Amino acid sequence: MYEDRIRCHSLRDKVTSAAEAALAIHDGMRVGASGFTRAGDAKAVPLALAERARQEGKPLRITLMTGASLGHDVDRALTEAHVLERRLPFQVDKTLRDAINRGEVMFVDQHLSETVEMLRANQLGKLDVAIIEAVAITESGGIVPTTSVGNSASFAILADKVIVEINLAQPLALEGLHDIWIPGLRPNREPLPLVYPRDRVGTPAIEIPHEKIAAIVITDKPDSPSTVLPADAETSLIAGHLIEFFQHEVAHGRMPRRLPPLQAGIGTIANAVLAGFVDAPFDEFEIYSEVLQDSTFDLLDAGKVTFASGASITLSAARQAQVFGELERYRSRLVLRPQEVSNHPEVIRRLGLIALNTALEFDIYGNVNSTHVGGTHMMNGIGGSGDFSRNASCAIFATKSTAKGGCVSSVVPMVPHCDHNEHDVDVVVTEQGLADLRGLAPRERATLIIQNCVHPQYRELLRDYYRDALRSGGQTPHRLEEAFAWHARLRDTGSMLPAAQAAA
Repeated sequence: MYEDRIRCHSLRDKVTSAAEAALAIHDGMRVGASGFTRAGDAKAVPLALAERARQEGKPLRITLMTGASLGHDVDRALTEAHVLERRLPFQVDKTLRDAINRGEVMFVDQHLSETVEMLRANQLGKLDVAIIEAVAITESGGIVPTTSVGNSASFAILADKVIVEINLAQPLALEGLHDIWIPGLRPNREPLPLVYPRDRVGTPAIEIPHEKIAAIVITDKPDSPSTVLPADAETSLIAGHLIEFFQHEVAHGRMPRRLPPLQAGIGTIANAVLAGFVDAPFDEFEIYSEVLQDSTFDLLDAGKVTFASGASITLSAARQAQVFGELERYRSRLVLRPQEVSNHPEVIRRLGLIALNTALEFDIYGNVNSTHVGGTHMMNGIGGSGDFSRNASCAIFATKSTAKGGCVSSVVPMVPHCDHNEHDVDVVVTEQGLADLRGLAPRERATLIIQNCVHPQYRELLRDYYRDALRSGGQTPHRLEEAFAWHARLRDTGSMLPAAQAAA
């Protein structure tokens, strides 16, 4: 039943169970697993490893590296079985997140373009085993990834042993969608020869020596569906502000009528905002991003987007069934790349990308916190937002102006954790409005952000803070005694609002 999937005859005797394959992983190992935003993740062997750890009852602790987040509760199962000693570079699982914030799992939050660069330079130690989901193995032994490339190619190349999961649930039509290009060693690396999003510069499969493949496991489980929510009134307003901004940029000659390629981060807000471009007066633009979400295919179907390049395809259940059921219709307009290519600073700068990412919160000077609630508790990780924002021609961060029923303002006096400082942020936008920060000094930024982006119930509070801060002077005025008072009040009372205002 899998002969058309394993075409290299000499590898067919490597087929075994997930439990047997997991025996190749031992305590203290560094393991790289495929998977990027719940797509193309290794689904069987990690769960078998968790089950083995539970049954054996002896230490089995590993460092697990991935492309980004995993699906199928893999991180939860590994955490509950106490398998994870160290995890990088990104995660979204609540059980794992709680363990990270208790200090039980050491989480290394990295820019997604950097993990395999550090591995290649031997800065993270030797990779012992790679577990890679594939749609097929070619006649020459090339591993054909499924719905993501992520870090899979470099993991397979750098690991001592490779376990391949052949997933029969993933359509064979995915073959040919991938473009595997691996950079050379520094300091004499050649330029990345990618000039247009549709360029193909690599190979359609991951080529490694046959003898490195230690086991092949047959699986039959689709990707976990995306959990993004549909657009609502607030995300529609955010999209409207951005469309108006782009129209203004085109009218003043700062952007071409055919917009530069767009990147959009993962999640409900970015997906909903991008979907809003279906009705925008822009046509024939391209997407150069990490994750191709539902909105990507909305735009392809509407004829707005002519080509989309990413590192993974992550879709809702309904969209997943539709897209993979008629993949041939999209094939000529899609490519999946390693994340060190999709997120490569050289290419992002060359293409002049518009980068749209989501902020957890930002402050009155345009510094953005993407990762830490209250400055201390990790949510998911920085992901690729830093790769894109620092190198894009226009770096945009979007968020709703409040959260938790209005108890939390997403615009604060000072962010308690800064992932993207003011130098890398061009535009911030909420449903209240947009602030174009380019060319503005800190004091000008503060006035514009408070006026345009803050929810009315917090606007006067921020104006009061800023007026007090001005008395202290400085290029970037702050009252250090009060800078985190809002966060402290949220911690102590459950709301950033003063008691009298919260009660009202």
